[in-house]
Amino acid sequence: MPFLELSLPCTEQQQPRYERALEDVGALAVTLVDAHADAPDEQAIFEPGVGEQPLWGEMVLTALFEAGTPRDGLMLALHATDEGLDWSRASFRDVEDQDWERAWMDQYEPLKFGARTWIVPWNHELPEGADAPDAAVVRLDPGLAFGSGTHPTTALCLQWLDALANDGVLDGARVLDFGCGSGILALAALKLGAADAVGVDNDPQAVTATLDNAERNGVGDRLAVYLPQDEPAATYLVVVANILATALIDLRDVIVARCAPGAVLAMSGILAGQEDDVIAAYADALDDVQVERIEDWVRVSGRRR
Repeated sequence: MPFLELSLPCTEQQQPRYERALEDVGALAVTLVDAHADAPDEQAIFEPGVGEQPLWGEMVLTALFEAGTPRDGLMLALHATDEGLDWSRASFRDVEDQDWERAWMDQYEPLKFGARTWIVPWNHELPEGADAPDAAVVRLDPGLAFGSGTHPTTALCLQWLDALANDGVLDGARVLDFGCGSGILALAALKLGAADAVGVDNDPQAVTATLDNAERNGVGDRLAVYLPQDEPAATYLVVVANILATALIDLRDVIVARCAPGAVLAMSGILAGQEDDVIAAYADALDDVQVERIEDWVRVSGRRR
């Protein structure tokens, strides 16, 4: 169905009041974008701290209402809900509905990583090369979880796993995907020869998406997925953690404890310039440290002492 969209500029200090008022009068959804997103000095927010919701100083707040909602009546209701806010800059437009997930999937094409790893949308035909006998094909429906292969951090990890497989390291190995998102890395490891895998994520939606994708790929019996508090204590020969630099540093002891002696570890989600801090945090635990970069993102890998 179509929607009525209300947009208005606001500051970081005003945002909570505007959002509460809009929700009180029946907004179906409220979103925020940087008011200066096109400016050359626009600051992206990549790494909020735990429990933080960092916002831009100036932003545009957008709210959706059911189609047919009277605009004049809505404005009267907003003024009555919070008279201290300036509603005069609000603008409206009608928005046609569409299947947003379908629209996104239509833009998602099969991708190849390394020598034989393919990530293919679940409803897409196999491209040339992905039907080769030795191709490792992951059929993916990311759903609401992070991880489709299009982001450089995921690509860096997939390339690393593909190289491990070429060297025979994955054959029969047990793999940990720490911060599994859609399960893409655990699934790729299984398709490349790992015996079994474990995924861990603090987002219940990621757990659901990973389990769904495991069933879709016929490896549901070889992949277990846990929230952090439910994860059983274990060590692994291959560990990959595609999270964020701050989390990698904060969780250093947890991640190292998951690595068996001699295990290989890859860490990504690291912005260029942050790799030295990550390397320093793991300096006493890793040998053979290597750094790879795609665009503004970095992967740090090494072998557990």
